[in-house]
Amino acid sequence: MLIWPTYPNMGIDSRNQFDWIRDMPGGLNGVKKMVAQFHRRGVRVLFPYNPWDIGTHREADPDPDAMARILKYVNADGINADTSPGLGEHWREVFDNAKKGLVIEPEGDDINYVEYDQMGWNYGFIYANYPFIPPVIKEKWLEPRHMVHVCNRWAHDHTNDLQYAFFNGVGFETWENVWGIYNEMTPRAAQTVKIISNIYQHFYELLTGTGWLPHYPMLNYGVFASKWSGRDSTLWTIINRNDFDVDGVQMKVSGQEGVSYYDVWHGQKLIPIHEGGNEALSFKIGRRGYAAILEIKDSFINSSFRSFLAQMHDLTKRELSSYNNKWEPLPQRIVEIERTEPAVSCPKGMIRIPGARYVMNVSGIEIEGGENPGVDVQMPGEKIARRHHCFMVNIPTFYMDKYPVTNAEFKKFMDVTHYAPRDTIDFLRDWKGGTYPEGWGDKPVTWVDISDARAYAKWAGKRLPHEWEWQYAAEGLDGRLYPWGNKWNPADVPVPDTTHKLRGADDVNAHPKGKSPFGVEDMVGNVWQWTDEYVDSHTRVAVIRGGSYYQPQGSYWYFPQAYKLNEHGKYLLMSPGYNRSGTIGFRCVKDITNH
Repeated sequence: MLIWPTYPNMGIDSRNQFDWIRDMPGGLNGVKKMVAQFHRRGVRVLFPYNPWDIGTHREADPDPDAMARILKYVNADGINADTSPGLGEHWREVFDNAKKGLVIEPEGDDINYVEYDQMGWNYGFIYANYPFIPPVIKEKWLEPRHMVHVCNRWAHDHTNDLQYAFFNGVGFETWENVWGIYNEMTPRAAQTVKIISNIYQHFYELLTGTGWLPHYPMLNYGVFASKWSGRDSTLWTIINRNDFDVDGVQMKVSGQEGVSYYDVWHGQKLIPIHEGGNEALSFKIGRRGYAAILEIKDSFINSSFRSFLAQMHDLTKRELSSYNNKWEPLPQRIVEIERTEPAVSCPKGMIRIPGARYVMNVSGIEIEGGENPGVDVQMPGEKIARRHHCFMVNIPTFYMDKYPVTNAEFKKFMDVTHYAPRDTIDFLRDWKGGTYPEGWGDKPVTWVDISDARAYAKWAGKRLPHEWEWQYAAEGLDGRLYPWGNKWNPADVPVPDTTHKLRGADDVNAHPKGKSPFGVEDMVGNVWQWTDEYVDSHTRVAVIRGGSYYQPQGSYWYFPQAYKLNEHGKYLLMSPGYNRSGTIGFRCVKDITNH
Protein backbone atom coordinates (compact mmCIF):
# COMPACT_ATOMS: atom_id res chain seq x y z
CA MET A 1 0.00 0.00 0.00
CA LEU A 2 1.42 3.36 -1.09
CA ILE A 3 0.07 6.19 1.09
CA TRP A 4 0.47 9.47 -0.80
CA PRO A 5 -0.29 12.66 1.18
CA THR A 6 1.95 15.10 -0.74
CA TYR A 7 1.35 15.87 -4.44
CA PRO A 8 -0.89 17.36 -5.82
CA ASN A 9 -1.67 19.56 -2.78
CA MET A 10 1.97 20.29 -1.97
CA GLY A 11 2.96 23.83 -2.86
CA ILE A 12 -0.36 25.33 -1.80
CA ASP A 13 1.73 26.71 1.09
CA SER A 14 5.24 26.24 2.48
CA ARG A 15 4.65 22.85 4.10
CA ASN A 16 7.19 20.37 2.78
CA GLN A 17 6.64 16.71 1.98
CA PHE A 18 7.43 15.61 5.54
CA ASP A 19 4.99 18.17 6.97
CA TRP A 20 2.20 16.67 4.86
CA ILE A 21 2.83 13.27 6.47
CA ARG A 22 2.86 14.90 9.92
CA ASP A 23 -0.47 16.60 9.14
CA MET A 24 -2.30 13.36 8.33
CA PRO A 25 -5.18 12.41 10.68
CA GLY A 26 -3.88 12.08 14.22
CA GLY A 27 -0.43 13.37 13.33
CA LEU A 28 2.49 10.94 13.29
CA ASN A 29 0.95 8.93 16.13
CA GLY A 30 -2.20 8.50 14.04
CA VAL A 31 -0.10 7.46 11.06
CA LYS A 32 1.71 4.93 13.26
CA LYS A 33 -1.62 3.40 14.30
CA MET A 34 -2.74 3.24 10.67
CA VAL A 35 0.46 1.44 9.64
CA ALA A 36 -0.05 -1.05 12.48
CA GLN A 37 -3.57 -1.78 11.22
CA PHE A 38 -2.21 -2.54 7.76
CA HIS A 39 0.52 -4.75 9.22
CA ARG A 40 -2.05 -6.79 11.17
CA ARG A 41 -3.57 -7.65 7.80
CA GLY A 42 -0.25 -8.55 6.23
CA VAL A 43 -0.03 -5.35 4.16
CA ARG A 44 3.25 -3.42 3.83
CA VAL A 45 3.12 0.37 3.75
CA LEU A 46 5.18 2.78 1.65
CA PHE A 47 5.25 6.59 1.62
CA PRO A 48 6.38 8.86 -1.22
CA TYR A 49 9.63 10.72 -1.45
CA ASN A 50 9.40 13.74 -3.78
CA PRO A 51 12.95 14.81 -4.73
CA TRP A 52 11.56 17.80 -6.62
CA ASP A 53 10.31 19.38 -3.38
CA ILE A 54 13.05 22.00 -3.03
CA GLY A 55 11.02 25.23 -2.80
CA THR A 56 9.12 24.72 0.46
CA HIS A 57 10.33 24.93 4.05
CA ARG A 58 13.59 23.06 4.70
CA GLU A 59 14.18 20.40 7.32
CA ALA A 60 17.13 20.68 9.69
CA ASP A 61 18.44 17.33 8.42
CA PRO A 62 19.11 16.17 4.85
CA ASP A 63 16.20 14.47 3.10
CA PRO A 64 17.46 10.86 3.54
CA ASP A 65 17.75 11.30 7.31
CA ALA A 66 14.42 13.15 7.63
CA MET A 67 12.63 10.47 5.63
CA ALA A 68 14.26 7.60 7.48
CA ARG A 69 13.37 9.13 10.86
CA ILE A 70 9.67 9.36 9.96
CA LEU A 71 9.59 5.83 8.51
CA LYS A 72 11.21 4.44 11.63
CA TYR A 73 8.82 6.28 13.96
CA VAL A 74 5.65 5.15 12.19
CA ASN A 75 7.15 1.69 11.48
CA ALA A 76 6.52 1.98 7.73
CA ASP A 77 8.23 -0.29 5.23
CA GLY A 78 9.82 2.03 2.69
CA ILE A 79 9.33 4.69 0.06
CA ASN A 80 8.36 5.24 -3.53
CA ALA A 81 10.86 7.70 -5.01
CA ASP A 82 8.66 9.87 -7.20
CA THR A 83 10.12 10.91 -10.60
CA SER A 84 13.48 9.36 -9.65
CA PRO A 85 15.43 6.69 -11.61
CA GLY A 86 17.00 5.56 -8.33
CA LEU A 87 18.42 6.99 -5.13
CA GLY A 88 21.76 5.23 -4.80
CA GLU A 89 24.21 4.08 -2.19
CA HIS A 90 23.86 6.88 0.40
CA TRP A 91 20.10 6.49 0.71
CA ARG A 92 20.55 2.73 1.02
CA GLU A 93 23.07 3.22 3.83
CA VAL A 94 20.89 5.70 5.74
CA PHE A 95 17.84 3.46 5.45
CA ASP A 96 19.74 0.32 6.51
CA ASN A 97 21.03 2.14 9.58
CA ALA A 98 17.55 3.41 10.49
CA LYS A 99 15.52 0.21 10.20
CA LYS A 100 16.20 -3.22 8.79
CA GLY A 101 14.30 -3.99 5.59
CA LEU A 102 13.30 -0.47 4.50
CA VAL A 103 12.48 -0.65 0.80
CA ILE A 104 13.33 1.90 -1.89
CA GLU A 105 11.08 1.86 -4.95
CA PRO A 106 12.06 4.49 -7.55
CA GLU A 107 9.59 5.48 -10.20
CA GLY A 108 12.08 5.10 -13.04
CA ASP A 109 13.61 1.71 -12.12
CA ASP A 110 17.02 2.38 -13.68
CA ILE A 111 19.13 -0.75 -14.08
CA ASN A 112 22.11 1.05 -12.53
CA TYR A 113 20.33 1.24 -9.15
CA VAL A 114 19.18 -2.36 -8.83
CA GLU A 115 21.82 -3.13 -6.18
CA TYR A 116 20.38 -0.38 -3.96
CA ASP A 117 16.65 -0.43 -4.73
CA GLN A 118 14.59 -3.54 -4.07
CA MET A 119 11.60 -2.48 -6.14
CA GLY A 120 10.62 -0.17 -9.00
CA TRP A 121 7.85 0.92 -11.30
CA ASN A 122 7.92 -0.01 -14.97
CA TYR A 123 6.44 2.13 -17.74
CA GLY A 124 8.55 0.62 -20.51
CA PHE A 125 5.85 -1.51 -22.09
CA ILE A 126 3.50 1.48 -22.27
CA TYR A 127 6.08 3.57 -24.07
CA ALA A 128 6.76 0.66 -26.44
CA ASN A 129 3.01 0.51 -27.11
CA TYR A 130 2.84 -3.05 -25.83
CA PRO A 131 4.31 -5.24 -28.57
CA PHE A 132 2.56 -8.52 -29.34
CA ILE A 133 5.58 -10.54 -28.19
CA PRO A 134 6.19 -9.74 -24.51
CA PRO A 135 9.65 -8.34 -23.74
CA VAL A 136 11.63 -9.32 -20.67
CA ILE A 137 12.04 -6.86 -17.80
CA LYS A 138 15.81 -6.54 -17.53
CA GLU A 139 15.90 -5.57 -13.84
CA LYS A 140 14.01 -8.74 -12.94
CA TRP A 141 16.25 -10.79 -15.22
CA LEU A 142 19.43 -9.50 -13.56
CA GLU A 143 18.12 -9.72 -9.99
CA PRO A 144 15.20 -12.17 -9.64
CA ARG A 145 14.32 -10.80 -6.19
CA HIS A 146 13.82 -7.30 -7.60
CA MET A 147 10.09 -6.57 -7.51
CA VAL A 148 8.85 -4.46 -10.40
CA HIS A 149 5.33 -3.04 -10.55
CA VAL A 150 3.94 -2.45 -14.03
CA CYS A 151 2.26 0.95 -13.86
CA ASN A 152 -0.28 2.44 -16.27
CA ARG A 153 -2.25 4.86 -14.12
CA TRP A 154 -4.56 6.36 -16.74
CA ALA A 155 -5.49 3.16 -18.62
CA HIS A 156 -9.11 2.08 -18.58
CA ASP A 157 -8.28 -1.45 -19.81
CA HIS A 158 -5.45 -3.13 -17.88
CA THR A 159 -5.33 -6.38 -19.87
CA ASN A 160 -1.96 -5.56 -21.46
CA ASP A 161 -0.50 -4.44 -18.14
CA LEU A 162 -1.57 -7.59 -16.32
CA GLN A 163 -0.47 -9.93 -19.09
CA TYR A 164 3.02 -8.46 -19.25
CA ALA A 165 3.32 -8.48 -15.46
CA PHE A 166 2.27 -12.15 -15.28
CA PHE A 167 4.66 -13.19 -18.04
CA ASN A 168 7.54 -11.53 -16.16
CA GLY A 169 6.44 -12.71 -12.73
CA VAL A 170 6.25 -9.13 -11.43
CA GLY A 171 3.68 -6.95 -9.75
CA PHE A 172 1.04 -4.57 -11.02
CA GLU A 173 0.28 -1.13 -9.60
CA THR A 174 -3.44 -1.33 -8.84
CA TRP A 175 -3.70 2.44 -8.87
CA GLU A 176 -7.31 3.58 -8.76
CA ASN A 177 -7.25 6.84 -6.81
CA VAL A 178 -4.88 8.83 -9.01
CA TRP A 179 -4.46 11.83 -6.70
CA GLY A 180 -8.19 12.35 -6.35
CA ILE A 181 -9.08 11.30 -9.90
CA TYR A 182 -10.76 7.93 -9.45
CA ASN A 183 -9.82 5.50 -12.22
CA GLU A 184 -11.63 2.44 -10.96
CA MET A 185 -10.53 -0.97 -12.21
CA THR A 186 -13.08 -2.95 -14.19
CA PRO A 187 -14.54 -6.12 -12.65
CA ARG A 188 -12.45 -8.24 -15.02
CA ALA A 189 -9.20 -6.47 -14.09
CA ALA A 190 -10.00 -6.69 -10.37
CA GLN A 191 -10.73 -10.41 -10.61
CA THR A 192 -7.53 -10.99 -12.60
CA VAL A 193 -5.52 -9.29 -9.85
CA LYS A 194 -7.10 -11.53 -7.21
CA ILE A 195 -6.22 -14.68 -9.15
CA ILE A 196 -2.66 -13.63 -9.98
CA SER A 197 -2.04 -12.47 -6.41
CA ASN A 198 -3.07 -15.86 -5.08
CA ILE A 199 -0.63 -17.58 -7.44
CA TYR A 200 2.19 -15.17 -6.57
CA GLN A 201 1.72 -15.63 -2.84
CA HIS A 202 1.81 -19.42 -3.09
CA PHE A 203 4.76 -19.66 -5.46
CA TYR A 204 6.84 -16.66 -4.34
CA GLU A 205 9.97 -18.80 -3.87
CA LEU A 206 9.88 -19.95 -7.50
CA LEU A 207 9.11 -16.44 -8.79
CA THR A 208 12.05 -14.91 -6.90
CA GLY A 209 14.48 -17.76 -7.49
CA THR A 210 17.23 -18.14 -10.08
CA GLY A 211 15.40 -20.61 -12.31
CA TRP A 212 13.58 -18.19 -14.63
CA LEU A 213 13.50 -19.05 -18.32
CA PRO A 214 11.44 -16.49 -20.29
CA HIS A 215 9.92 -17.50 -23.61
CA TYR A 216 9.64 -21.20 -22.97
CA PRO A 217 8.62 -22.78 -26.31
CA MET A 218 4.85 -23.07 -26.71
CA LEU A 219 3.03 -24.80 -29.55
CA ASN A 220 0.38 -22.24 -30.47
CA TYR A 221 0.85 -18.87 -32.12
CA GLY A 222 0.39 -15.92 -29.80
CA VAL A 223 0.78 -17.95 -26.60
CA PHE A 224 3.85 -17.04 -24.51
CA ALA A 225 5.24 -18.55 -21.32
CA SER A 226 7.87 -18.09 -18.66
CA LYS A 227 9.28 -21.13 -16.85
CA TRP A 228 10.19 -20.86 -13.15
CA SER A 229 12.20 -23.90 -12.06
CA GLY A 230 12.79 -25.00 -8.49
CA ARG A 231 14.13 -28.08 -6.77
CA ASP A 232 10.80 -29.86 -6.30
CA SER A 233 8.45 -28.04 -8.66
CA THR A 234 8.32 -25.93 -11.80
CA LEU A 235 5.77 -23.24 -12.63
CA TRP A 236 4.86 -21.82 -16.05
CA THR A 237 3.10 -18.43 -16.22
CA ILE A 238 1.39 -18.22 -19.59
CA ILE A 239 -0.49 -15.53 -21.51
CA ASN A 240 -2.62 -15.67 -24.64
CA ARG A 241 -2.09 -12.52 -26.70
CA ASN A 242 -4.65 -13.58 -29.29
CA ASP A 243 -8.10 -12.10 -29.50
CA PHE A 244 -9.61 -15.59 -29.45
CA ASP A 245 -9.58 -18.68 -27.23
CA VAL A 246 -6.79 -21.21 -27.72
CA ASP A 247 -7.61 -24.81 -26.79
CA GLY A 248 -5.96 -28.21 -27.11
CA VAL A 249 -2.31 -29.20 -26.85
CA GLN A 250 -0.33 -26.16 -25.68
CA MET A 251 3.14 -27.36 -24.61
CA LYS A 252 5.52 -30.26 -24.24
CA VAL A 253 7.67 -31.10 -21.23
CA SER A 254 10.28 -33.77 -20.69
CA GLY A 255 8.72 -36.84 -19.09
CA GLN A 256 9.72 -37.65 -15.52
CA GLU A 257 8.76 -40.34 -13.05
CA GLY A 258 7.01 -39.41 -9.84
CA VAL A 259 5.66 -36.01 -10.93
CA SER A 260 2.19 -34.66 -11.61
CA TYR A 261 0.90 -31.71 -13.61
CA TYR A 262 -1.72 -29.19 -12.55
CA ASP A 263 -3.60 -26.37 -14.18
CA VAL A 264 -3.23 -24.23 -11.07
CA TRP A 265 -5.08 -21.31 -12.66
CA HIS A 266 -8.24 -23.44 -12.52
CA GLY A 267 -7.17 -25.62 -9.59
CA GLN A 268 -7.35 -28.94 -11.39
CA LYS A 269 -5.08 -31.82 -12.30
CA LEU A 270 -3.92 -32.37 -15.89
CA ILE A 271 -3.50 -35.76 -17.53
CA PRO A 272 -0.46 -35.60 -19.84
CA ILE A 273 -0.28 -37.39 -23.19
CA HIS A 274 2.90 -39.45 -23.60
CA GLU A 275 4.85 -38.72 -26.77
CA GLY A 276 8.10 -40.66 -26.74
CA GLY A 277 10.19 -39.15 -23.98
CA ASN A 278 7.94 -36.10 -23.68
CA GLU A 279 4.61 -35.27 -22.12
CA ALA A 280 2.09 -33.11 -24.01
CA LEU A 281 -0.19 -30.92 -21.93
CA SER A 282 -3.63 -29.79 -23.09
CA PHE A 283 -5.64 -26.97 -21.57
CA LYS A 284 -7.66 -23.95 -22.60
CA ILE A 285 -6.57 -20.30 -22.46
CA GLY A 286 -9.27 -17.69 -23.00
CA ARG A 287 -8.90 -14.77 -25.38
CA ARG A 288 -6.39 -12.29 -23.98
CA GLY A 289 -6.27 -14.67 -21.04
CA TYR A 290 -3.91 -16.50 -18.71
CA ALA A 291 -2.80 -19.94 -17.60
CA ALA A 292 -0.55 -21.27 -14.88
CA ILE A 293 0.81 -24.82 -15.10
CA LEU A 294 2.70 -26.61 -12.34
CA GLU A 295 4.93 -29.65 -12.44
CA ILE A 296 5.39 -30.99 -8.91
CA LYS A 297 6.95 -34.06 -7.34
CA ASP A 298 4.24 -36.33 -5.97
CA SER A 299 6.05 -36.50 -2.64
CA PHE A 300 5.52 -32.76 -2.16
CA ILE A 301 1.76 -32.75 -2.69
CA ASN A 302 0.34 -31.94 0.73
CA SER A 303 -2.77 -30.54 2.38
CA SER A 304 -1.57 -26.96 1.93
CA PHE A 305 -1.25 -27.48 -1.82
CA ARG A 306 -4.66 -29.13 -2.01
CA SER A 307 -6.17 -26.22 -0.11
CA PHE A 308 -4.54 -23.81 -2.58
CA LEU A 309 -6.02 -25.75 -5.51
CA ALA A 310 -9.46 -25.52 -3.93
CA GLN A 311 -9.07 -21.75 -3.55
CA MET A 312 -8.03 -21.42 -7.19
CA HIS A 313 -10.96 -23.54 -8.31
CA ASP A 314 -13.36 -21.26 -6.44
CA LEU A 315 -11.69 -18.11 -7.81
CA THR A 316 -11.89 -19.26 -11.43
CA LYS A 317 -15.08 -21.31 -11.63
CA ARG A 318 -16.58 -18.31 -13.38
CA GLU A 319 -14.78 -17.64 -16.67
CA LEU A 320 -12.72 -14.46 -16.68
CA SER A 321 -14.24 -13.49 -20.03
CA SER A 322 -17.67 -13.25 -18.38
CA TYR A 323 -16.57 -10.35 -16.18
CA ASN A 324 -17.37 -6.87 -17.45
CA ASN A 325 -14.30 -5.07 -18.79
CA LYS A 326 -16.03 -1.80 -19.63
CA TRP A 327 -14.75 1.17 -17.63
CA GLU A 328 -17.21 3.67 -16.18
CA PRO A 329 -16.32 6.97 -14.48
CA LEU A 330 -17.27 7.25 -10.84
CA PRO A 331 -20.15 9.70 -10.26
CA GLN A 332 -19.60 12.68 -7.99
CA ARG A 333 -22.08 14.87 -6.17
CA ILE A 334 -21.84 18.41 -4.90
CA VAL A 335 -22.23 18.92 -1.16
CA GLU A 336 -25.38 20.93 -0.54
CA ILE A 337 -25.00 24.43 0.85
CA GLU A 338 -28.01 25.39 2.96
CA ARG A 339 -29.46 28.79 2.19
CA THR A 340 -29.38 31.49 4.85
CA GLU A 341 -32.25 33.36 6.40
CA PRO A 342 -33.16 36.14 3.94
CA ALA A 343 -31.51 39.48 4.61
CA VAL A 344 -33.88 42.35 5.26
CA SER A 345 -31.24 44.93 4.28
CA CYS A 346 -27.62 44.91 3.16
CA PRO A 347 -25.50 43.67 6.09
CA LYS A 348 -22.49 45.70 7.14
CA GLY A 349 -19.38 44.91 5.12
CA MET A 350 -21.28 43.19 2.32
CA ILE A 351 -22.05 44.19 -1.27
CA ARG A 352 -25.25 43.52 -3.18
CA ILE A 353 -24.70 41.26 -6.23
CA PRO A 354 -27.69 41.56 -8.60
CA GLY A 355 -29.32 38.39 -9.86
CA ALA A 356 -28.54 37.28 -13.40
CA ARG A 357 -28.77 34.51 -15.93
CA TYR A 358 -25.09 33.65 -15.97
CA VAL A 359 -22.92 31.49 -18.23
CA MET A 360 -20.49 29.65 -15.96
CA ASN A 361 -17.30 28.85 -17.89
CA VAL A 362 -14.34 27.46 -15.95
CA SER A 363 -11.62 24.81 -16.22
CA GLY A 364 -9.62 22.83 -13.70
CA ILE A 365 -5.86 23.37 -13.53
CA GLU A 366 -4.78 19.86 -12.53
CA ILE A 367 -1.27 19.13 -13.78
CA GLU A 368 -2.13 15.57 -14.78
CA GLY A 369 -5.12 13.75 -16.18
CA GLY A 370 -5.43 15.49 -19.54
CA GLU A 371 -8.97 15.32 -20.83
CA ASN A 372 -9.74 11.96 -19.22
CA PRO A 373 -13.28 11.49 -17.94
CA GLY A 374 -13.21 11.80 -14.17
CA VAL A 375 -10.69 14.64 -14.05
CA ASP A 376 -11.70 17.67 -11.96
CA VAL A 377 -15.30 17.77 -10.70
CA GLN A 378 -18.84 16.92 -11.80
CA MET A 379 -20.77 20.16 -11.65
CA PRO A 380 -24.57 20.23 -11.40
CA GLY A 381 -26.18 19.03 -14.63
CA GLU A 382 -23.04 17.28 -15.87
CA LYS A 383 -23.06 13.51 -16.43
CA ILE A 384 -19.42 12.94 -15.49
CA ALA A 385 -16.57 14.76 -13.81
CA ARG A 386 -14.43 16.57 -16.39
CA ARG A 387 -11.85 19.32 -16.68
CA HIS A 388 -13.83 21.94 -18.64
CA HIS A 389 -17.25 23.25 -17.61
CA CYS A 390 -19.73 25.52 -19.36
CA PHE A 391 -23.37 25.85 -18.36
CA MET A 392 -26.12 28.39 -17.78
CA VAL A 393 -27.21 29.10 -14.21
CA ASN A 394 -29.85 31.41 -12.77
CA ILE A 395 -28.29 33.28 -9.85
CA PRO A 396 -30.69 35.11 -7.52
CA THR A 397 -29.60 38.41 -6.01
CA PHE A 398 -27.35 37.90 -2.98
CA TYR A 399 -24.93 39.73 -0.73
CA MET A 400 -21.21 38.97 -0.66
CA ASP A 401 -18.53 40.03 1.82
CA LYS A 402 -16.53 42.90 0.35
CA TYR A 403 -13.36 41.32 1.74
CA PRO A 404 -12.30 37.86 2.87
CA VAL A 405 -12.92 37.19 6.56
CA THR A 406 -10.08 38.73 8.55
CA ASN A 407 -8.20 37.56 11.63
CA ALA A 408 -9.96 40.21 13.68
CA GLU A 409 -13.39 39.06 12.54
CA PHE A 410 -12.56 35.41 13.17
CA LYS A 411 -11.33 36.26 16.68
CA LYS A 412 -14.72 37.79 17.49
CA PHE A 413 -16.28 34.49 16.47
CA MET A 414 -13.81 32.58 18.66
CA ASP A 415 -14.36 34.87 21.65
CA VAL A 416 -18.15 34.59 21.45
CA THR A 417 -18.55 30.90 20.61
CA HIS A 418 -15.37 29.41 22.12
CA TYR A 419 -15.24 27.32 18.98
CA ALA A 420 -12.86 24.35 19.38
CA PRO A 421 -12.56 21.88 16.50
CA ARG A 422 -11.98 18.23 17.36
CA ASP A 423 -8.99 18.06 15.06
CA THR A 424 -6.72 20.89 16.16
CA ILE A 425 -3.76 20.14 13.85
CA ASP A 426 -2.63 23.43 12.26
CA PHE A 427 -5.78 25.25 13.43
CA LEU A 428 -4.97 29.00 13.33
CA ARG A 429 -1.31 28.01 13.15
CA ASP A 430 -0.15 31.64 12.88
CA TRP A 431 -1.91 32.61 16.11
CA LYS A 432 -0.27 32.50 19.54
CA GLY A 433 -2.01 32.58 22.91
CA GLY A 434 -5.45 32.67 21.36
CA THR A 435 -4.86 35.67 19.13
CA TYR A 436 -3.26 36.67 15.85
CA PRO A 437 0.17 38.35 15.51
CA GLU A 438 0.32 42.07 16.13
CA GLY A 439 -0.63 44.03 13.02
CA TRP A 440 -2.41 41.06 11.43
CA GLY A 441 -5.98 42.07 12.27
CA ASP A 442 -6.83 43.07 8.70
CA LYS A 443 -5.11 40.12 7.06
CA PRO A 444 -7.36 37.28 5.87
CA VAL A 445 -7.65 34.47 8.36
CA THR A 446 -5.95 31.31 7.15
CA TRP A 447 -5.15 27.86 8.56
CA VAL A 448 -8.90 27.19 8.70
CA ASP A 449 -10.51 24.07 7.26
CA ILE A 450 -13.65 24.29 5.16
CA SER A 451 -15.52 23.00 8.23
CA ASP A 452 -14.07 25.85 10.34
CA ALA A 453 -15.17 28.33 7.67
CA ARG A 454 -18.67 26.87 7.64
CA ALA A 455 -18.87 27.16 11.43
CA TYR A 456 -17.97 30.85 11.26
CA ALA A 457 -20.42 31.47 8.42
CA LYS A 458 -23.27 29.80 10.32
CA TRP A 459 -22.53 31.89 13.40
CA ALA A 460 -22.57 35.04 11.25
CA GLY A 461 -25.90 34.07 9.65
CA LYS A 462 -24.14 33.57 6.33
CA ARG A 463 -22.77 30.72 4.22
CA LEU A 464 -19.92 29.92 1.88
CA PRO A 465 -20.53 30.84 -1.76
CA HIS A 466 -21.12 28.41 -4.56
CA GLU A 467 -18.31 28.63 -7.07
CA TRP A 468 -20.52 30.20 -9.74
CA GLU A 469 -21.60 32.89 -7.28
CA TRP A 470 -17.96 33.64 -6.49
CA GLN A 471 -17.01 33.79 -10.17
CA TYR A 472 -19.98 35.91 -11.16
CA ALA A 473 -19.19 38.38 -8.35
CA ALA A 474 -15.61 38.52 -9.59
CA GLU A 475 -16.17 38.98 -13.33
CA GLY A 476 -19.71 40.22 -13.87
CA LEU A 477 -21.30 39.33 -17.20
CA ASP A 478 -18.53 40.31 -19.61
CA GLY A 479 -16.33 37.22 -19.13
CA ARG A 480 -13.22 39.19 -18.15
CA LEU A 481 -10.09 37.28 -17.14
CA TYR A 482 -9.41 39.23 -13.96
CA PRO A 483 -11.67 41.27 -11.64
CA TRP A 484 -10.23 44.54 -13.02
CA GLY A 485 -10.16 43.59 -16.73
CA ASN A 486 -8.44 41.34 -19.25
CA LYS A 487 -4.81 42.30 -18.68
CA TRP A 488 -2.78 41.08 -15.73
CA ASN A 489 -1.63 43.93 -13.53
CA PRO A 490 0.93 42.96 -10.84
CA ALA A 491 0.24 46.19 -8.92
CA ASP A 492 -3.32 45.03 -8.20
CA VAL A 493 -2.21 41.95 -6.23
CA PRO A 494 0.39 41.15 -3.56
CA VAL A 495 4.04 40.70 -4.51
CA PRO A 496 4.64 36.94 -4.88
CA ASP A 497 6.43 35.17 -2.04
CA THR A 498 8.96 32.74 -3.51
CA THR A 499 10.80 31.90 -0.28
CA HIS A 500 10.81 28.74 1.83
CA LYS A 501 8.57 30.24 4.53
CA LEU A 502 5.24 32.05 4.25
CA ARG A 503 5.55 35.76 5.06
CA GLY A 504 1.80 36.20 5.54
CA ALA A 505 -0.88 37.60 3.25
CA ASP A 506 -1.43 41.30 2.58
CA ASP A 507 -4.23 43.19 4.32
CA VAL A 508 -7.54 42.55 2.60
CA ASN A 509 -7.96 46.23 1.71
CA ALA A 510 -4.42 46.71 0.39
CA HIS A 511 -5.30 46.50 -3.32
CA PRO A 512 -8.50 48.48 -4.02
CA LYS A 513 -7.71 48.73 -7.74
CA GLY A 514 -8.15 44.97 -7.96
CA LYS A 515 -11.86 45.17 -7.18
CA SER A 516 -14.51 43.45 -9.31
CA PRO A 517 -17.21 45.21 -11.38
CA PHE A 518 -19.47 45.03 -8.29
CA GLY A 519 -16.83 46.46 -5.96
CA VAL A 520 -15.81 43.19 -4.30
CA GLU A 521 -12.12 43.31 -3.35
CA ASP A 522 -9.23 40.94 -2.73
CA MET A 523 -10.56 38.16 -4.93
CA VAL A 524 -7.35 37.24 -6.72
CA GLY A 525 -3.73 36.76 -5.73
CA ASN A 526 -3.80 37.13 -1.95
CA VAL A 527 -5.36 33.94 -0.54
CA TRP A 528 -7.34 31.11 -2.09
CA GLN A 529 -10.98 31.01 -0.98
CA TRP A 530 -13.17 28.04 -0.09
CA THR A 531 -16.26 27.47 -2.26
CA ASP A 532 -17.93 24.14 -3.14
CA GLU A 533 -17.11 20.64 -2.00
CA TYR A 534 -17.55 17.51 -4.15
CA VAL A 535 -17.57 13.89 -3.02
CA ASP A 536 -17.65 10.42 -4.52
CA SER A 537 -17.58 7.05 -2.77
CA HIS A 538 -13.81 7.37 -2.20
CA THR A 539 -12.73 11.01 -2.35
CA ARG A 540 -13.52 14.51 -1.08
CA VAL A 541 -12.34 17.64 -2.89
CA ALA A 542 -12.94 21.36 -2.57
CA VAL A 543 -12.95 23.94 -5.32
CA ILE A 544 -10.80 26.88 -4.26
CA ARG A 545 -10.74 30.18 -6.10
CA GLY A 546 -8.51 33.19 -6.64
CA GLY A 547 -4.97 31.87 -6.23
CA SER A 548 -2.56 33.13 -3.61
CA TYR A 549 0.60 35.16 -3.09
CA TYR A 550 2.77 32.09 -2.43
CA GLN A 551 4.78 30.66 -5.36
CA PRO A 552 7.34 28.00 -4.32
CA GLN A 553 10.16 27.70 -6.80
CA GLY A 554 12.08 24.86 -8.38
CA SER A 555 9.42 22.45 -9.56
CA TYR A 556 6.65 22.10 -12.11
CA TRP A 557 4.79 19.74 -9.76
CA TYR A 558 3.73 22.22 -7.08
CA PHE A 559 0.05 23.13 -6.76
CA PRO A 560 -0.55 25.52 -9.68
CA GLN A 561 -1.99 28.99 -9.35
CA ALA A 562 -5.36 30.00 -10.79
CA TYR A 563 -5.40 33.77 -11.03
CA LYS A 564 -7.61 33.80 -14.13
CA LEU A 565 -11.32 33.86 -13.43
CA ASN A 566 -11.94 31.01 -15.86
CA GLU A 567 -9.72 28.66 -13.83
CA HIS A 568 -10.11 26.97 -10.48
CA GLY A 569 -8.06 24.82 -8.15
CA LYS A 570 -9.10 21.32 -7.04
CA TYR A 571 -7.84 20.71 -3.51
CA LEU A 572 -7.93 17.20 -2.05
CA LEU A 573 -9.52 16.90 1.38
CA MET A 574 -8.60 14.31 3.99
CA SER A 575 -9.08 15.71 7.51
CA PRO A 576 -9.32 19.23 8.96
CA GLY A 577 -5.68 19.27 10.09
CA TYR A 578 -4.50 18.10 6.70
CA ASN A 579 -6.80 20.49 4.82
CA ARG A 580 -5.87 23.68 6.66
CA SER A 581 -3.46 25.85 4.75
CA GLY A 582 -1.60 29.11 5.26
CA THR A 583 -2.87 30.37 1.90
CA ILE A 584 -6.56 29.38 2.01
CA GLY A 585 -9.11 31.73 3.53
CA PHE A 586 -12.77 32.42 2.78
CA ARG A 587 -15.49 34.99 2.35
CA CYS A 588 -19.20 34.61 2.98
CA VAL A 589 -22.45 35.34 1.21
CA LYS A 590 -26.01 35.91 2.43
CA ASP A 591 -29.21 35.20 0.58
CA ILE A 592 -31.89 37.81 -0.08
CA THR A 593 -34.63 35.29 -0.86
CA ASN A 594 -35.23 31.86 0.65
CA HIS A 595 -35.45 30.02 -2.67
